[in-house]
Amino acid sequence: MTDTTDTPQRDWRDTVFLPKTDFPMKAGLPQKEPAILAKWQAANLYDRLRDARRGREKFILHDGPPYANGDMHIGHALNHILKDMVVRTQSLLGKDAPYVPGWDCHGLPIEWKVEEEYRKKKRSKDDVPADEFRAECRAYAQKWVDIQREQLKRLGINGDWDHPYLTMDFQAEATIVTELMKFAESDQLYRGAKPVMWSPVEKTALAEAEVEYEDITSTQIDVAFEIVEAPNAPELVGAHAVIWTTTPWTIPVNQALAYGPEIEYRLCRKRQDDGRQYLIALDLIGVTEARVGNLVPIQAIKGSQLAGAVARHPIYNFLRHPGEGRGPASSSGAGEGSGSPDQVRSEGEWERALAFFAKPRPFLPGDFVTTDAGTGLVHMAPDHGEDDFELCKAYGIDPVFAVEADGKYRADWAWLGGQGSVINTRFVASDGPICSDLRAAGGLLAASDDFRHSYPHSWRSKAKVIFRCTPQWFVSMDRPLSQREREGAAEPRKGEGGTADVAHSPSPRAAAQLAPLPPGEGIDTLRTRAIAAIADTKFYPEKGRNRIGAMVEGRPDWVLSRQRAWGVPITLFVDRKTGKYLKDPAVNARIIAAVRAGGVDAWSDARAQEYLGEAYRAEDFERVTDILDVWFDSGCTHAFVLESGRWPDLTWPANLYLEGSDQHRGWFQSSLLESCGTRGRAPYDAVLTHGFTMDSKGMKMSKSLGNTINPLDLMRDYGADILRLWALSVDFTEDHRIGKEILAGVADQYRKLRNTFRYLLGALDGFSKAERVAPADMPELERYVLHLLRALDVEMKAAVEGYDFNRYVRALTDFANEDLSAFFFDIRKDSLYCDAADDPKRRAYRTVLDTLFHALVRYAAPVLVFTAEEVWQTRYPDAESVHLLEWPELPAATADDNAVAQRWLAVRALRERVTESIEPLRREKTVRSSLEAEVVVPDMPLDADALAEAFIVAKVSAGDSVDVIRTDFLKCGRCWRHLPEVSEDGALCARCESVVSEVVA
Repeated sequence: MTDTTDTPQRDWRDTVFLPKTDFPMKAGLPQKEPAILAKWQAANLYDRLRDARRGREKFILHDGPPYANGDMHIGHALNHILKDMVVRTQSLLGKDAPYVPGWDCHGLPIEWKVEEEYRKKKRSKDDVPADEFRAECRAYAQKWVDIQREQLKRLGINGDWDHPYLTMDFQAEATIVTELMKFAESDQLYRGAKPVMWSPVEKTALAEAEVEYEDITSTQIDVAFEIVEAPNAPELVGAHAVIWTTTPWTIPVNQALAYGPEIEYRLCRKRQDDGRQYLIALDLIGVTEARVGNLVPIQAIKGSQLAGAVARHPIYNFLRHPGEGRGPASSSGAGEGSGSPDQVRSEGEWERALAFFAKPRPFLPGDFVTTDAGTGLVHMAPDHGEDDFELCKAYGIDPVFAVEADGKYRADWAWLGGQGSVINTRFVASDGPICSDLRAAGGLLAASDDFRHSYPHSWRSKAKVIFRCTPQWFVSMDRPLSQREREGAAEPRKGEGGTADVAHSPSPRAAAQLAPLPPGEGIDTLRTRAIAAIADTKFYPEKGRNRIGAMVEGRPDWVLSRQRAWGVPITLFVDRKTGKYLKDPAVNARIIAAVRAGGVDAWSDARAQEYLGEAYRAEDFERVTDILDVWFDSGCTHAFVLESGRWPDLTWPANLYLEGSDQHRGWFQSSLLESCGTRGRAPYDAVLTHGFTMDSKGMKMSKSLGNTINPLDLMRDYGADILRLWALSVDFTEDHRIGKEILAGVADQYRKLRNTFRYLLGALDGFSKAERVAPADMPELERYVLHLLRALDVEMKAAVEGYDFNRYVRALTDFANEDLSAFFFDIRKDSLYCDAADDPKRRAYRTVLDTLFHALVRYAAPVLVFTAEEVWQTRYPDAESVHLLEWPELPAATADDNAVAQRWLAVRALRERVTESIEPLRREKTVRSSLEAEVVVPDMPLDADALAEAFIVAKVSAGDSVDVIRTDFLKCGRCWRHLPEVSEDGALCARCESVVSEVVA
């Protein structure tokens, strides 16, 4: 007998098949990612992918151009990660999905930045030749294109970065001019005067997309207009119609009063009788007297009785009394805010001003007049309001163009000439010149500087904007396209200020380019075409359809012109006699060729005769100097990117446009209108929109609040893959959040995925094709996991099809964490570590692990672009990039696949109950691990040994309910299982004895 009392137990670790891999648990992404990126660039990965997919089905995502005017921000990062995810998943599906990035290089954002540099140096752009100024704008844009390009590449975005599209490329500028000519030649373009959003600071019209709304405090005033005629209610003569406004500066250009025909009005007097009567809507007497003092209703007046009534402008009384210091010879020299002229007016100027204010102010019926606020009467200034303009136009009242581009009244405008600006708070205050003079005239009933409301501001300068009627170029939304050729050319209608609303007939060539709507769709206009195109477009999410649809249905004509220097010019010649613009194809061809050769600087007075040729004289034509709305530029990108042939891998139309939800008003819409006007349909088949990124508290990010998140800092601290995982994990279709705690959660999610790959790499060490087992020969657990993988595959494809990347990432991570790490890997680690290397169960397990590896690394590649490459190259160091691979091909289901799945669903449910029952014993330290437990269960979906393996316990037996006790079985020294065959603690079970004998031998 051998005495073993003092003999130490054998350490069997050298006989256990532990996973082996060089893949580190710590990611070190900020250090590794740049090296991987450099490797891709050296290998020319983008072009390699194009070669690999050539001839396959196309998928075209057309990149919406960001402005080239600053560092990448979190919105850029989210947007481009989403685009990259779309392109990569489509490529993974085997499609040819090229990606050409682009930048918007013209327009106010860039011009404003260059002007800011001028102002720092106390210079004005007006002192610099226009071509030199544009050259600086071009250089500024190119600088930021280069910077942003490197920043976006750092995100792992795979694209044609060496050949991006820029709207300032000469080829692009020539295409934009060509598209403009299509609108002109097809008679969709006209010059007219309408109120548009105008920035007095930037001295240009603005698009709605260039405007943001902020709360401000304004001056609110109540003004009394004396009624001088009232044929349907004579008792109103001598009474005063009361209006309320928060824009006092529009009173000097008032030309009418609007009323609601269905509104009930009351003639009132003040309790402290001032000898006057006031006309106010019945429902608004209470809110009005809160401003003007107590009112006593004395007589009912129906809105319909106001038809034909006429009032007098209160300023007329102020101006017609020279003896009070108002007149042509008066001049106080007090300047802005004095309420007096700052220069001597000529007799003629004063008489013209007096004549304007002496004109009767008619009462006009307006369906927009309500009793929601104010007095129920609205003053009409057609220069400064859309409703005002349309109502006055209908009654033959033209704008007067009194307010200049800088917001000041024009020099000859009565006593206010040269004063302002109208957005100057002091100028429009209750003690400013307008209110002071209204008060002196007896027309001001009340004024206060405390009205809080939302007001439009320029997105760029942050200054207040105004509605201002100016001569602009428009694309008509509602002029029937199909009738235009029959209408012929219309004579311009001249309004005050010399503007013209001109119509022309299209050339046969241009008319042929306008594809008609399907029969039964009604009148063929740009609006009806756009609405039809919206109906034919897929929207993700669906609510985007209603959003852009409502905007298109209600939008005014498209204002194309801007009064700036940096942009594509409106390359038209206008006949000085007729007001018609020239539509000679030969002239247009010469202009387009010149722009293609020399860019926007080619449009100059010096070359006018060259373009006009021998058929015309330059002195007979006005060369238009306005530039195009930058949204027209970007709206044309589909033409010069998808159709030009410069990028031969691209095709028109695009499968998808993808931008933020604000682009329903911006790029989505300008592209839609441009394409519908020139091609009869949208340039895209589908539109995907994302929300905006808020801080961790759900607040809008703002530098002033100090809550901005810099993606460049995030990549430095976490790595791009963490940022990508965040972007693709949130519900990006809505506004979403980012912050330190959120990113910490994302980093933890990443670690779990990384550890899944690390386990797979280690467990597959040395795996070869010879080890494979056919699914039919596998144990049920392996077949069940393959069933789960096939279900995951269906889920992932559905997520790709619906661009539901939150669903995509969630499905991937849940599968890795719940189905694999917490279930499959947990159960089979015993077989992996302790079974013989050639054991059929272990081989089956490793076969499934290999299948899982090839599937999961592909699924993860579009999300974790750097990590997936690292994983792939760790296993296959000599292979090409993981990003050249296609969607995985999975083993087909076996005949009893569904039955197996149902059995294992029951096993998993029972396993959860068993685990819950073991936990109290673990806390009480009755057992240290589940291996020390024996369990009783009421159901036996599998035999006892299989269940013991699935539950990772010593023994399973049948009973009435789930019960757990500590086992009496002893522990195997190698596999640590408690089995009846183990004779003493530390001895080997039969399986381990067999494996060890082979290993030792």
